[in-house]
Amino acid sequence: MALVLVHGNPETDALWGPLVEALGRDDVVRLSPPGFGAPLPEGFSATYLAYRDWLEDRLESIDAPVDLVGHDFGGIHVMHVVMHRPELVRSWVSDVVGLFDPDYEWHELAQVWQKPGEGEQLIETFLGGTPEEQAAMYATAGMPLEVGRSIAAGQGPEMGRAILLLYRSAAQPALKHAGRDLEKAAARPGLSVLATEDTYVGSAEMRRRAADRAGARTAVLDGLGHWWMVEDPVRSAAVLTEFWDQLG
Repeated sequence: MALVLVHGNPETDALWGPLVEALGRDDVVRLSPPGFGAPLPEGFSATYLAYRDWLEDRLESIDAPVDLVGHDFGGIHVMHVVMHRPELVRSWVSDVVGLFDPDYEWHELAQVWQKPGEGEQLIETFLGGTPEEQAAMYATAGMPLEVGRSIAAGQGPEMGRAILLLYRSAAQPALKHAGRDLEKAAARPGLSVLATEDTYVGSAEMRRRAADRAGARTAVLDGLGHWWMVEDPVRSAAVLTEFWDQLG
């Protein structure tokens, strides 16, 4: 068995440290999407479909049944894979299933990144400052300072370019169109993590509706926000472990 974790924006795989410790598993593979704590290869288009293909390639190289977990844009990559190549995984978990609901509109930050000129200006501010300043900003949203420092240390111009390319490729109606295939994700057992205080990923109604279409269970993490896995890693690990234990 292999547990594969895929983080999102503006993160590195340091995000998973507390959760991995709480899970106590020795079969964990942390995958960093190109540009997000990993090099951005020359010629890589950084579109959402390019990241889907990247993740599929990585999963094909793992010689074990895969339990796939994605957070933020990593959760979008996970959904694109399980809608396109569900046979690559044993199970999947995503906290952004609601983004594929037809009523979802991108949050304010994303909408600015999707605008040429304005997006470039915002990225300079968004990824600017010292690692300590970045960590302090992330701490206001529930991220422990030590995790924030580690993530900030892995940020840079490549991440800024990747953010702009990725979010512009996924401007609506891209996700609405992709969501037409949500039912295909039901080919493998799925879990939608619904952190009640996460304001970036659609309403609870959207998330539940999309999860139902994808044939997924919904696990509610009451009181936790966008970075639920570091806000309460023990509770998060328990929810994930319960899901996997029920798979038999």
